[in-house]
Amino acid sequence: MSAEPEIAKDAVLKRSERIPEDTPQVHGYDFNQGVDYSKLLESYVHTGFQASNLGLAIKEINKMLDCRAQPLDAEQQDVHETDEFIRRRSKCTIFLGYTSNLVSSGMRETLRFLAEHRMIDCIVTTAGGVEEDFIKCLAPTFMGSFELNGRDLRERGINRIGNLLVPNDNYCKFEDWLMPLLDEMLEEQRSKGTVWSPSRIIQRLGERIDDPSSIYYWAAKNQIPVYCPALTDGSLGDMMYFHSFRQPGLVVDILSDLRRLNTMAVKAVNSGMIIVGGGIIKHHICNANLMRNGADYSVFINTASEFDGSDSGARPDEAVSWGKIRKEATPVKVYAEATLVFPLIVGETFAKRHFSHKDATV
Repeated sequence: MSAEPEIAKDAVLKRSERIPEDTPQVHGYDFNQGVDYSKLLESYVHTGFQASNLGLAIKEINKMLDCRAQPLDAEQQDVHETDEFIRRRSKCTIFLGYTSNLVSSGMRETLRFLAEHRMIDCIVTTAGGVEEDFIKCLAPTFMGSFELNGRDLRERGINRIGNLLVPNDNYCKFEDWLMPLLDEMLEEQRSKGTVWSPSRIIQRLGERIDDPSSIYYWAAKNQIPVYCPALTDGSLGDMMYFHSFRQPGLVVDILSDLRRLNTMAVKAVNSGMIIVGGGIIKHHICNANLMRNGADYSVFINTASEFDGSDSGARPDEAVSWGKIRKEATPVKVYAEATLVFPLIVGETFAKRHFSHKDATV
């Protein structure tokens, strides 16, 4: 009988170094305990892969909320701030960013919940993230399919957003609603010297929509500023373009919004970033937090990879290198499609706390 090859034996049976005793072990949810979705999501931290990142994101947001729940000290009261929308309200200022597709989807109701109950301090979104909310107050968006033929849809006047369908008539209704408001803003600019920034335009639209299904109805009501640095990049921009021929002269000041947003970050006692998607909304929030040498808490949710060097795909550690997240922070990125995971995250954080506090006061 021949001897075992030592090279093979050494390779296959290589001895391990001892793993520290406090290292968590992999363990998933046992359905023999019954169906308990809260415990299922708690088990994600030790499940592995993106389930663990989802579990860590829930923990990170709960840390934000623990901090936010602490009362401000006397010297931290923002008594000299005259702008109620950017007044410091808690020990953790939460910046929420999201892209337009999420408002087009059923995620809109999750986002509205956060604004309705004043659970976040500011919003950064795209033009589509603004207009799609108002358009849904005027006409519905429908379920479709990713496979529908684009040429056929164009001939029928139907726009496709993934597997969602938006009749072009919806945008015509939006024009009918928006144009008189642009006239009104132009008149105020001329007669009162009103300076219209994107956030003040969105506030006015939120005040005028008079529909509690709207995210921005609640943002205006609860004095939550909504920043949109690319306000003209969508149907809103189309309407402003047409309006510039009918009634020229409306000026939109983006610099005053930059100052408002950066001021919120600079004077935050602690700051938390929740960024759902990528692109301009991600960078705008991160760059504001650079002004305070980085956010204390951060959660990114998107499907982008870092290997093309894009900011959308960049992991939180890249933001640390720029001073946009603090060196001692424990940021989390969840690689997932947001409609799958963000409602679960909200359910285990904001919503759970909201209803537990509500039950405690009954």
